[in-house]
Amino acid sequence: MFTDKSRYKDALQYEVTDHRGRTVKVVAVPTALRLSIKGYHLLKQGQRIDHLAYLYCSDQAGFWRIAEANDAMLPEALSEQSEIAIPNK
Repeated sequence: MFTDKSRYKDALQYEVTDHRGRTVKVVAVPTALRLSIKGYHLLKQGQRIDHLAYLYCSDQAGFWRIAEANDAMLPEALSEQSEIAIPNK
């Protein structure tokens, strides 16, 4: 269901019944990784997290690592910060 680059690739999956009686698959929130910090990036207007992931990690799909290194559940939350922690690869 998830690619090898996804943070959810090894996450526990289970089924629940929603309020309409449908059975839906749910993915548990994975345990946060302990990421060491390479440094900090001063965010400029218009810069996107996936572009920073490609610049620093050589993988635009690794945007979630930057989000986790900054304790952000969603990468969009980082757009208001002036300084963003960059994790090691």
